[in-house]
Amino acid sequence: MAIVLVLVLLVVGSVVFHLLSPWWWTPIASNWSYIDNTLLITFAITGLVFVAVGSFMAYCVFRFRHKPGNQAAYEPENRRLEIWLAVVTSVGVAAMLAPGLVVWNQFITVPADAHQIEVVAQQWQWSFRMPGADGRLGKSDTREVSPENPLGLNKNDTAGLDDVIVEGGELHLPIGKPVKVLLRSIDVLHDFYVPEFRAKMDMIPGMVTYFWFTPTRTGTFEILCAELCGVGHSQMRGTVMIDEEVAYQAWLAEQTTFTQMLASGQAQPAEQAQ
Repeated sequence: MAIVLVLVLLVVGSVVFHLLSPWWWTPIASNWSYIDNTLLITFAITGLVFVAVGSFMAYCVFRFRHKPGNQAAYEPENRRLEIWLAVVTSVGVAAMLAPGLVVWNQFITVPADAHQIEVVAQQWQWSFRMPGADGRLGKSDTREVSPENPLGLNKNDTAGLDDVIVEGGELHLPIGKPVKVLLRSIDVLHDFYVPEFRAKMDMIPGMVTYFWFTPTRTGTFEILCAELCGVGHSQMRGTVMIDEEVAYQAWLAEQTTFTQMLASGQAQPAEQAQ
């Protein structure tokens, strides 16, 4: 009977802890409420299965507990039970997979009007690049990375000369406009993650990965690296600030272009020589 009580308390305690737990998602700040809904569906299905299995175990321990003189009957095959379990399991698996597949299709389908930005990761800092007046990002290559050109932009590509370079780990974006985030790492595996945006993606050296989202409220949100990228992994932090359009344009006008960055980098040694 003690085992029955433990099993019942385990089931009830787990459900109560989940419902009353102070730990939950941060308030969402993007269009990806679909991800939250998918997780809730998964929680509901797996929670019901957990309660059903735990309760059934407690019932079996109580119903078939040892009694003097009783002997178990060996019945290894029960077609009806097997069919019922197969059907219920299939329905449950389909119910968990279907919402995720629908959301994944939305996740990889970028709106045609989304503007592009690039996030570049390097232990243990974030840098950003945005299109200039021509609306295009220039080409980049890790072989071009240098102290004067930390993002590895191709100096011979005219499309990249007006690209806006944002260093220091603080990115500004306008509210209500979809953005496609191009992700690039120049050293090890990273993952660009802002909890309030929900969407995230790995940054793999030698590849350009992406995700998209639409900011839905203004505010300041912390960037985390969701991969174990090294000893200083927990210190790889940055900031995304979602602004109203006027404030965003004012911030953008103060940023440095690739051409300006090259000019200042080339002038610096001369100044130091003086």
